[in-house]
Amino acid sequence: MMSESNRKMSTYRNEWKYYISLWEAENLKRRLMPFMEVDPYAKNGKYTIRSLYFDDYWDSSYEQKMMGVDDRKKWRVRIYDYSDSSIKLERKKKWGSYIHKDSANLTREEFEKILVGDYLFLMEKESALCKEFYYECMVNLYRPKVIVDYEREPLIYQYGDVRITFDSDVRAAVGGYDIFDPELTAFYVLDPGMTVLEVKFTEMIPDLIKKLLPMDGQQFSAISKYTLCYEQAHHMTDLMAGISKTNRRKRI
Repeated sequence: MMSESNRKMSTYRNEWKYYISLWEAENLKRRLMPFMEVDPYAKNGKYTIRSLYFDDYWDSSYEQKMMGVDDRKKWRVRIYDYSDSSIKLERKKKWGSYIHKDSANLTREEFEKILVGDYLFLMEKESALCKEFYYECMVNLYRPKVIVDYEREPLIYQYGDVRITFDSDVRAAVGGYDIFDPELTAFYVLDPGMTVLEVKFTEMIPDLIKKLLPMDGQQFSAISKYTLCYEQAHHMTDLMAGISKTNRRKRI
């Protein structure tokens, strides 16, 4: 019988994350380009990713990340370049440095139903993932929490299904959950001049690529764009609420 760890590794991909400077990112991209190619879906080499993250009544995804729980999951709806041409409901499972992602297509109308709490259509879709999300919304009270935006520059290497991405301008969009509104107010969550390097691969990463990385895979950073943006959004909400109370007192 396959052990739990072997079962995980057979279905999960490796995911390494690093904080690096923009200068380091540009230098690394130049060194990788002879061996990799730009993802053909990236117009002019990059695209904007916007994800609306969901969490349960107890904010379990956030709390488990902060506590360092190895086996956890996150739910999100993801689009690209603020367009409704591709809307994905995604569940990302993580086990240590391994990840597994399942996705299902949504229409814009279906997404808008989710926002107003109309989940019944999820049970009518063929996707088992949609049915699972229905359960999460009804039983565990999963609701929208924060919108995460960033610019991604993706490089791919077909052997071993290697994908290296550079994510910059990571920000929390606040003021609503309309993911198609490019004018939502956003607050940056990374220090100026920093970017997030992500390295994903299925079985192995070639030595010629691994040797170019800033450090080996045992020393990567525990980076979560969701928790960074969750904290920033809540901080700004509390700050604005405090300002509103102060203004009301002044008027009185």
